Amino acid sequence: MKILSILILVCMVFPAYADDDSSSGDDNQITAVDNKQYLNECGSCHFAYQPSLLPIRSWKKLMLQLADHFGDNAELAAEEQKQLTDYLVANSADLSPDKFAKKLLQGLAKDETPLRITIIPYFVHEHDKIPKKAIGDNPEVKSLSYCNKCHTGAETGNYSENSIKIPGYERLNDDNSSH
Repeated sequence: MKILSILILVCMVFPAYADDDSSSGDDNQITAVDNKQYLNECGSCHFAYQPSLLPIRSWKKLMLQLADHFGDNAELAAEEQKQLTDYLVANSADLSPDKFAKKLLQGLAKDETPLRITIIPYFVHEHDKIPKKAIGDNPEVKSLSYCNKCHTGAETGNYSENSIKIPGYERLNDDNSSH
């Protein structure tokens, strides 16, 4: 009975992390990128993150800092920058009907403007138990920012646990096994 009370309390205190079923499709599904301009411009250098992975304020700030986009110059012509910003804002987590986008926003203070998806509290919570050797020490993944390396359905917006396969991790586990 005591354990049940603690579990109920945890779910009440941390609702952002309480899922009905974290592997169900709809709860971990977001709208796929459907903008060819965005796919061509942004997707040519890195995974084309779905707009609903960040709030409006983050996309606006990112798009204003394209001259120094994580160490690279990603400047665009003014009209193209406006079109992409409009797309990102219109499809941001704030405006998305997707349950997963709402989960990402929970736990994020209104005055926080994350420029990286990997620092959003929900994201951190979902990835904090992954061993370093599976991601950072794994040359096939390198960083949590490469969503599509492990989430095999990331391009279509599927981030369910059923779609996760960490490349090279089985081999890394085998290296340390006692067989």
